[in-house]
Amino acid sequence: MHFLNGWLAFELGVLRRLKFASVALPFTGEPELAVHLKNWRVRVAANDPMLWSYTKSLALIENNTEQLNEDDLNVLLDDAYVPRDKMSNPALLKWFNETDAWWFDNLRFNAEELETYKRALALTAGMMTGDYVLSFNEQTRTLRRPFSLPDVFRRVLECLPEPVDNSMRNQSTNQDVRSFVAERHHTDLLFLRLPVPVTQTTTAKDPIVTWREEWLRGGDDFWLDLERGRSARLGSRVQSKQQYLGFVEDLLRTASHIPAWAIAHTENGFISSEEMVEKIGRVRRVSSIYSKDFSDMLGVRASLIVATS
Repeated sequence: MHFLNGWLAFELGVLRRLKFASVALPFTGEPELAVHLKNWRVRVAANDPMLWSYTKSLALIENNTEQLNEDDLNVLLDDAYVPRDKMSNPALLKWFNETDAWWFDNLRFNAEELETYKRALALTAGMMTGDYVLSFNEQTRTLRRPFSLPDVFRRVLECLPEPVDNSMRNQSTNQDVRSFVAERHHTDLLFLRLPVPVTQTTTAKDPIVTWREEWLRGGDDFWLDLERGRSARLGSRVQSKQQYLGFVEDLLRTASHIPAWAIAHTENGFISSEEMVEKIGRVRRVSSIYSKDFSDMLGVRASLIVATS
């Protein structure tokens, strides 16, 4: 958590130096940065190709006023442990014991009874509840507090930031990143957090991201189609760093109508910051580079590269 807070503080510290009233985030991921920018009265357009990130942004960025009340919680949680005739998403059994799998299956089913923003809030809290359960393994399971899943759900709801209306038309989308960027007219800043390169030989997926996506999509049979749908662009599998850098350049050329860029790059041995700066410089002048060393925590160095037209 200290590492994550330090990373967020680094990004916010750089962004405070820039002047902008609107921002586009093609790869939002966890929406904490976007929440802070919204609180700065910046108009935020948050996008992510992954449904889990879009759902969180819908709940915390596009939503200005809605919160879950006790009636909503009754809809979500009453009889959530009771099995129905058939489990909608048997893939949950890969992640949870049968009792917990039924609870998450019913919660997902019940959430469809709510209107858009309340459903997104319920699913966001559901993801946080599942993350909590999955944070324990065989060796640490005895440390898990004896809370029922409804108790955990209610507690994580209390941890969510209250909705803020910053008087701006904030948006959350689940688009292809290239299409999203091309449509961002009248936007001051592109904040591009570059995705971690995934090579053709990489097989392991982040389990937290994987379970969230499979829960929200109702199964695990979509991954191949998802990869095919975003092939040959930034975020897809690559064969070399040259191909990855080519995808970065393609997206930046698509973003040439956005006056300023802040590009977050994590140097982990695949592509150096110098190589990334050189590639960005071929499209637009790099005005400043900010770096912070997080090697003590995760063995990476973060850079935020600012380029202006």
